[in-house]
Amino acid sequence: MARITAGVATSHVPAVGAAIDLGKTAEPYWQPVFAGYDWSRQWIAGEKPDVVILVYNDHASAFDMRIIPTFAIGCAERYGICDEGWGPRPVPDVIGHPDLAWHIAQSCILDEFDLTIVNEMQVDHGLTVPMSLMFGQPEAWPVRVVPLAVNVVTYPPPSGNRCWLLGEAIARAVESYPEDLNVQVWGTGGMSHQLQGPRAGLINAEWDNRFLDWMSGPYGDELRAIPHIEYLRETGSEGIEMVMWLIMRGALGRDVRALHRHYHVPASNTAVGHLVLEPVR
Repeated sequence: MARITAGVATSHVPAVGAAIDLGKTAEPYWQPVFAGYDWSRQWIAGEKPDVVILVYNDHASAFDMRIIPTFAIGCAERYGICDEGWGPRPVPDVIGHPDLAWHIAQSCILDEFDLTIVNEMQVDHGLTVPMSLMFGQPEAWPVRVVPLAVNVVTYPPPSGNRCWLLGEAIARAVESYPEDLNVQVWGTGGMSHQLQGPRAGLINAEWDNRFLDWMSGPYGDELRAIPHIEYLRETGSEGIEMVMWLIMRGALGRDVRALHRHYHVPASNTAVGHLVLEPVR
């Protein structure tokens, strides 16, 4: 059967993607950001996952105010790269795994999670930047992807508890899939940042690192209990993206082992956080 072997959490800052695309990763400003992913790129090259279930948020590219799904699962064969205003990123199309995606959709919907099924969409930096951070700049991505888009742009976003429970439901779905697949779950977005208003540029390193501590241990109750207002107050309006990490964490089970941790400030006026976790069973 398929099995979830690891979880990855990472920020998906668009300027990080631009630094990769423009060959700036070795510049003094950017080098400390990318150095934190050196270990992860070596690790994943050895792990060779077959599929990544990649939890991210769309930034008004595939979805806009006309339709706002809380949870949307991509079931397509392929996902093109969208133009976010400065042309599509020069990265390969993302290849899906429709059989696994449809299985997850069916399993989760019958498990009382109302996922929106998407059979055609383009993906933006929320998905492609994590891929670049973990795999570099290949001619083709070495893994197939099941995109899971979460609304953290327009109120109301899902609660942390709901995200955690969805992660558990995804784990049940993967475990019931009959093909032998090495599956990873990635939670992306965050960490603390605010892009507008009087608090633009807010970074709360103390809160971010406490969150990383909780993500790295058996602290599900603490993570699930964080209310929306605490994310907004302590980590800025865009810090709410961290609820997406809880889908990944819920999918790994109660006990995890932290294999790698990275935190750096600043990266385009935001905090970059990154974890590699494996379940302990």
